[in-house]
Amino acid sequence: MSVLVLHNGPARVELLPAVGGSVGRFTWHGQDVLRPAPAGTTEVLDTGNFALVPFCNRIRNGRLKFGGHVVALSPNLGDHPHALHGQAWRRAWSVVSASETHAVLAFDHAPGEWPWAYRAEQHFILDHRSLRQALSVTNTGTEPMPVGLGFHPYFPVRENERLKADVSGVWMIDGDCLPTTHVEGPWRSDWAAGASTASSQLIDNCYTGWSGVATLAAPAGPRKVLTASPECRWLHVYLPPGGDFVCVEPVSNRPDPFNGEDSGIKVVAPGETAAVWMEIAVS
Repeated sequence: MSVLVLHNGPARVELLPAVGGSVGRFTWHGQDVLRPAPAGTTEVLDTGNFALVPFCNRIRNGRLKFGGHVVALSPNLGDHPHALHGQAWRRAWSVVSASETHAVLAFDHAPGEWPWAYRAEQHFILDHRSLRQALSVTNTGTEPMPVGLGFHPYFPVRENERLKADVSGVWMIDGDCLPTTHVEGPWRSDWAAGASTASSQLIDNCYTGWSGVATLAAPAGPRKVLTASPECRWLHVYLPPGGDFVCVEPVSNRPDPFNGEDSGIKVVAPGETAAVWMEIAVS
């Protein structure tokens, strides 16, 4: 498996183009900023971060209707019936360019179950204390295409760590982690006030009213600040009970985006491009 390494002073990043164009490791002064992937892994769910394109989270039963198309997407997470995160996270990306501090990866999708052609690109820029990741998708087909974009970073949970994110509401979920009703105000963990990343109950929820900044702070280790572009209006938090990681995901669409209004799905015309970015800084 090919590993592409970026480095800038105390910061070092390992990219895994063949494993969903993912981040295998991001360290600062030798400390893991993101969850490190096991050596030689071929499973993107074991990595530190991967891109979500051309939609984020679940599509109910993989079914949607758009632009005269009736789309049926196969399950892509074991026997879970709801298609997740698009196509690119389960495919190899190509290396367009690379230097010590900057790399560009690309993924080209030909029409299939997802009947629209597109080209996705990721730009990774490593500063001495931050990693900036820009994600874009260009409609290379002949029809308008629905698009949602985002990121799926895994942060290792640290002792007495707290997550702070200015959010104002949350989507409740059913047994399949699909949204049901929207609730204003805090729920279970008050992220707006800063809450522990240790949880005895599953959190796999999409939060609304997000300011675009989230902070992870612990007595030991660096402070981590995640900032995302305004297009990422939602923050999805995945925190399994007793787990050793927390996912803090900037996304431009909420789960089940083809059911309900104001879901964040953008229509991209042929030749047009949609883009988002995320930066993770440490101090």
